[in-house]
Amino acid sequence: MGAVKNAQSTSSPATASSSSSSSKKGSNQFQLDSEFVEKYRHQRAPFGFNGLGNIVYQRTYSRLKENGEREQWFETVERVVNGTFNMQKRHMELNELGWNPQSAQVTAQKMFDRIFHMKFLPPGRGLWAMGSPLTEERGIYTALNNCAFVSTTCMFEEGHQRSRPFTFLMDASMLGVGVGFDTRGAATAKEKHINITGPDKSRTETYVIEDSREGWVKSLELLIESYFDPSMPVQEFDYEKIRPAGLPIKGFGGVSSGSAALKDLHLQVRNILEKNVGAPISVTSIVDIMNLIGKCVVAGNIRRTAEIAFGDPNDEEYIDLKNYEVNPHRIEYGWTSNNSVFAELGMDYSGVCARAAKNGEPGFAWLENAQNYGRMEDPKNMKDRLALGGNPCLEQTLESFELCCLVEIFPNNHETMEEFLETIELAFMYAKTVTLGKTHWAETNRVMLRNRRIGTGLSGIAQFISKHGIHEFKKWCEEGYAQVQAVDDKLSRLFCIPHSIKTTTVKPSGTVSLLAGATPGLHFPESRYCIRRVRIAKSSELIEPLRKAGYKIEDDVWESSTYVVEIPIDHGEGLRGLKEVSMWEQLSLTSFLQRYWSDNQVSCTVTFDPETEGDQMKHALDYFQYQLKGISFLPRIPAGVYPQMPYEAITEDEYFEMASGISKVDFHKGDNEDPEMERFCDGASCAVEFRPSVASRTSD
Repeated sequence: MGAVKNAQSTSSPATASSSSSSSKKGSNQFQLDSEFVEKYRHQRAPFGFNGLGNIVYQRTYSRLKENGEREQWFETVERVVNGTFNMQKRHMELNELGWNPQSAQVTAQKMFDRIFHMKFLPPGRGLWAMGSPLTEERGIYTALNNCAFVSTTCMFEEGHQRSRPFTFLMDASMLGVGVGFDTRGAATAKEKHINITGPDKSRTETYVIEDSREGWVKSLELLIESYFDPSMPVQEFDYEKIRPAGLPIKGFGGVSSGSAALKDLHLQVRNILEKNVGAPISVTSIVDIMNLIGKCVVAGNIRRTAEIAFGDPNDEEYIDLKNYEVNPHRIEYGWTSNNSVFAELGMDYSGVCARAAKNGEPGFAWLENAQNYGRMEDPKNMKDRLALGGNPCLEQTLESFELCCLVEIFPNNHETMEEFLETIELAFMYAKTVTLGKTHWAETNRVMLRNRRIGTGLSGIAQFISKHGIHEFKKWCEEGYAQVQAVDDKLSRLFCIPHSIKTTTVKPSGTVSLLAGATPGLHFPESRYCIRRVRIAKSSELIEPLRKAGYKIEDDVWESSTYVVEIPIDHGEGLRGLKEVSMWEQLSLTSFLQRYWSDNQVSCTVTFDPETEGDQMKHALDYFQYQLKGISFLPRIPAGVYPQMPYEAITEDEYFEMASGISKVDFHKGDNEDPEMERFCDGASCAVEFRPSVASRTSD
């Protein structure tokens, strides 16, 4: 009879209790002046896009207070700002650096005003978690970061287990952190002649899985380790402690998925490793296991996952991973990652572009440019020579195990350059403060505490250019970048921490830009006038107020428990739709931002016409390879190909007809449950959500 091993019962975000951000605050906690905050109680929050921003806020970021009511916008901002300055206060006092409460109060009030009026916003994860019990009581600062990268070469490095990149991705994904990964481990295993051995089949050991994130991750660790250590017994699992499907999970929101998804993961990973006993781990096996983890997380209470795989453009095995005629078994889970290649300067792009022209994959990452340069207009500095990849949206260059911290500024919501520069100081302060928090991963802390990498992003770029012109935007980028460097110097001295290795970015954005009425990142909208569809659970108490206000609501064709709400939006006067913006112009804008603003990367998914522009892709990359760090492509999909598409172009008359039938929404009651944890970077292009019979990129 085999041995039985119990998991240690550990604290998990999956079992955290939810309460108001203001609960149990000690007298030594930083708090905004109550009279100052009260001034904003009856001010109208400037949510964008004809009520869409408010709907997204209510659905995604408005947490429950102790009295059971939902936060109003001014209360969310208060929670976030209090949490930010409490992090600063704890750091300053712990390190005996001196804390000036009067100065902090003045700065905090300025930050409150800028966030309230949406001059800048923290990332969605920050709006959701900052100042909540997750940070104030439990110190789970991982919840404030967005995405990560891990290299599979660590499988064979001293001090790491063979399972480490896989368990890191699973742990991070279950915390809502999207993860990029490479396939380099396959080459390393082959070079070092390290084979999959399989366990000792004469013995078995049963692991009792605790109902926690840690328990699930540990089970995967034991399974993978057993196939690289012939002295380990066959691993069997007891799933009895995992709560049944459908029970609520407090703290991070959502409901339990039961044990079915984990059982399936164990079965499929075991089958993959068993088939490869006696050989080194392969590129296909690495990506298969990572994708199966993503599928498990999606099937669980998280529902969404973000993965990006990086491989060799000359490796046919890797390039064919999404060719389901060659790999029919992968159709079940291959959709869980976007796949990219580490492009080499001067390479022949013909073959890879021929594939990308069909379905948009693979994307392209020029690691040499990312390692050697900050902004592409600046001299080569090799600051990121240790970087090995990037995050799923590819706006951040990252070392292995590194996370990225983002913040978003909306230039078009500013009247003057001076106002914009003042906002930069406060936005960067938020992000720099987040770097003061540690994660529960030692490898991550060693990188992040050294690099202090930040992604200060711009959104609503298409709107600003349409209104002010590209030359004025260039001035704002250049003066803004100089301001970022000055603020980094000031804050690094204040906190006595390293300068940030890199500081600026352009992220694809998503729900956060909707709050502010901004177009996402650098992307142009489908059309000036659009229908934007948002999915909301049928059980949500937001539905009835929306119905009373006149919004069109219909059943989700993919998810029986969800409604789809249609919101007419106007992106702004003079703004061109995607059909009017060529592939070449989109590439030019990306390179412009990589030159004048972003020292990290610029996330851009270039929408192209496969009929007229597909053959031009390889020629375009021949020119732009020296100006970019990453790019992806997406063939333009004709309207109506899929039902309930996130965006649908409409005419001006259709817009005003829809808008005329909508009145102001009263959300005073709201749900009696916290929203689920915000995932990743709130972007529209990096996350993958499973729907029955279809796998697609999410949009909301």
